[in-house]
Amino acid sequence: MKQKSLEIFIAGPSGRLEAKYFKNEKKGSPIAIVLQPHPQYGGTMNNRVVQEAFNVFIKNGFSVLRLNFRGVGKSEGTFDNGQGELSDAAAALDWIERENQDYSQCWVSGFSFGSLICMQLIMRRPEVTRFVAIAPQPNVYDFTFLAPCPTSGQIIFGEKDELVSKDSINDLNFRLKNQKGIEVDFAEIKNANHFFNTKENELKEVMNTYVEKNTELI
Repeated sequence: MKQKSLEIFIAGPSGRLEAKYFKNEKKGSPIAIVLQPHPQYGGTMNNRVVQEAFNVFIKNGFSVLRLNFRGVGKSEGTFDNGQGELSDAAAALDWIERENQDYSQCWVSGFSFGSLICMQLIMRRPEVTRFVAIAPQPNVYDFTFLAPCPTSGQIIFGEKDELVSKDSINDLNFRLKNQKGIEVDFAEIKNANHFFNTKENELKEVMNTYVEKNTELI
């Protein structure tokens, strides 16, 4: 039976934010948020990749939330070039933490533009234990702020990503591999484009393997 997520609204810095939330009733469940791709290119929390990531967390026993950034869907406000969206993500993390005060782990995930916001958020929130960044664009956005990257995680990218140069992914991998105390798993999906069209199942399997392995410790 498919588990049902609830439509909710949370208080954001520029008005209410529309979100979908799944609550795991088990005490001490881990928590996660999943962040959408770029609002100005049609990105929403109902993006297929975002939904797949959301479902991976549900499958692994998490309470999880995905949200529409300001100005998307029923969320109030207007696009703010990343700064406001980072504040929205922080508000979502605050909300899910308040709802699950006994959480065992805290994960942040995002797709494309959402992966940039995800990585910026982990720099500001020491309670985050892991991340999953899907199709980041280090050739478009500057990721040098990961100095150092504060936590271990996974970066998933498509072999044939038409929006991201392989060199920029390799440079990011090299930089993170040389940081002590963390381990970032770079996972390439064969023949996948930026949006993982027809490769959603492979994406889901790769992410699920990583999440499952790293929540076994609970």
